[in-house]
Amino acid sequence: MKGLAGKQTRGIPTGARLNCVDNTGAKIVEVIAVPKYHGTHRRYPSAGIGDILVVSVKKGTPEMRRQLVTAVIIRQKRPFRRPDGTMVQFEDNAVVITTETGETKGSDIKGPVAREAAERWPRIAATASMIV
Repeated sequence: MKGLAGKQTRGIPTGARLNCVDNTGAKIVEVIAVPKYHGTHRRYPSAGIGDILVVSVKKGTPEMRRQLVTAVIIRQKRPFRRPDGTMVQFEDNAVVITTETGETKGSDIKGPVAREAAERWPRIAATASMIV
């Protein structure tokens, strides 16, 4: 995995509910943990675009519900700055369910994917229909 250019703005804290935009059967997921997050005392662990999460499936098909899975953030509402100075923000917070190594579980991703997430996770870039 390549590192991201600059410091990524973390806009999604623990406990946030996110849209799942692949075809695995999950619709709404809740952030449980952010692996490899090293914060400070009494601060909620948070994540940004391209980060991997441990999430719980809240809404979806009966076999997917109440499962703990890993996911990668592909869109966030919180504006973030790119190295060229442009500010980018999306209409919703969205994730894609993956394995621990970054392989996508679904075969389709609905909507755009941030370039930062596509550069960091090659399997997400291959599955994405639109990279912004």
